[in-house]
Amino acid sequence: MQDRKILSLSRSTTQAVTPSQSQTNTPRAFRRPLEEILEDLRRPIPGRFIKTKSKKGVALRFVSWYDIVRILEARAPGFEYDCSPHFGDGKTVVKATITIHGEDGSLSRSALGIADSDIESWGDATSNASSMALRRAAAEFGLGLHLYWEK
Repeated sequence: MQDRKILSLSRSTTQAVTPSQSQTNTPRAFRRPLEEILEDLRRPIPGRFIKTKSKKGVALRFVSWYDIVRILEARAPGFEYDCSPHFGDGKTVVKATITIHGEDGSLSRSALGIADSDIESWGDATSNASSMALRRAAAEFGLGLHLYWEK
């Protein structure tokens, strides 16, 4: 996607740049405006994807990482996902960046996932931190935020 410029948002900086070339050779997935894609991402996640787990006696609703990917594929086709793990002080930290592409440019959001490196629960630290980071980065686009507001 070298002909596209990126709109990168973080808590400290925002920079918007428009595409530099004609969109005539752009894949079909990128022929929708970013705002339309963002509206789709903000829609509630269907109940069939929502699971519940209990942690310290509290029921938590969540969506698995692989269902987040399926929803992103449906609502933001052509999205890109990158993750970078970092290790230290007994923690595994993964930074995930999701980039969505529209006819009017691209938009990236990043988030962190953190897990104890000596994890004793399901999965391993890198997988768990990656899953957390992916779900949080998707939430930065509005995907699944309704789970935090609904009871």
